[in-house]
Amino acid sequence: MTDKLLAFLKTHGPQTTAELGQALGTTAENIRQQLSRLGAEGLVEARSRPRGVGRPAQVWQLTAAGHARFPDAHADLAVQLIRSIGENLGPGAFDTLIAARRADTEANYMAELRDVVGVKDRVARVAAIRNREGYMADWWEEADGSLLLVENHCPICAAAAAHDGFCRAELAVFQQVIGPDAPVRRVEHILADARRCAYRIEPAPAQGDAMPSGLHGRGDEDGR
Repeated sequence: MTDKLLAFLKTHGPQTTAELGQALGTTAENIRQQLSRLGAEGLVEARSRPRGVGRPAQVWQLTAAGHARFPDAHADLAVQLIRSIGENLGPGAFDTLIAARRADTEANYMAELRDVVGVKDRVARVAAIRNREGYMADWWEEADGSLLLVENHCPICAAAAAHDGFCRAELAVFQQVIGPDAPVRRVEHILADARRCAYRIEPAPAQGDAMPSGLHGRGDEDGR
């Protein structure tokens, strides 16, 4: 139950005890007991969530220690290597390594998507790949027809925080493998204090439909 509760908070964000009980198929009282224990361990914390009428609701969320329960691929070693490369070989050397990693990732993804044609199917396949790689990824179609690719966890977060080239390369890979007719834009970013990373994909309209102005060539506005 503990692992399921932590995973649900990781993938769905702050929740009330009632919401957690319903989602996990148990009573609110059982959830309260679990949360009390996890709170004592420093893995979760409560905060108030305003609602339209009446007292604010109490919701539970992961602490930094709770997020750390999910794997970050060799975080300390990655940060040390990044610093060492910059200090000993100069920033250009790391740019070369980032470019090589991007090329390898792109080639691997393109190989897995070689028989996938539709934008929705390509986004679904990318989400499956990223989920397999530990990003706790998901995707869905929004009411306006755009697609949202979500990563609830970043297993290379420490490395990405040390060098923003990882995030720039990730966005470029998504754009390349999903295709030029479906602009990809990062709309949430863990390194900007968001709970998750999220990417909005704007598929080209069906033939004969007008493309809304402003969608052509849109990219991540801050260059991340």
